[in-house]
Amino acid sequence: MSKGKRLSVEKMSKACKQVCLTLKALSHPQRLMILGHLLNGEKNVIELLELCDISQPQMSQFLARMKAEGLIVSRREGKFQYYEVADRRLQRLMRTLQEEFCR
Repeated sequence: MSKGKRLSVEKMSKACKQVCLTLKALSHPQRLMILGHLLNGEKNVIELLELCDISQPQMSQFLARMKAEGLIVSRREGKFQYYEVADRRLQRLMRTLQEEFCR
């Protein structure tokens, strides 16, 4: 196998692993719901609780895990923590999922 093909296979393998990790992180209905709401702009925990109808402890667990998995990022403003979708690729993926399954 030529060096160029080998690099291509390695690059593809790395990309496939990244996609698998992302899809695994998305594989929970509540996480999908949270991300869907964050597509409309950043939200704080209180706003997300109202939109998602889950308990505060559950929301905290979901947000912590999603942040650790790189799905969301946060910033602090005063006493509130605001969350948003981490990157444009994930935003595009989530919009496609919404278009295909939620309309």
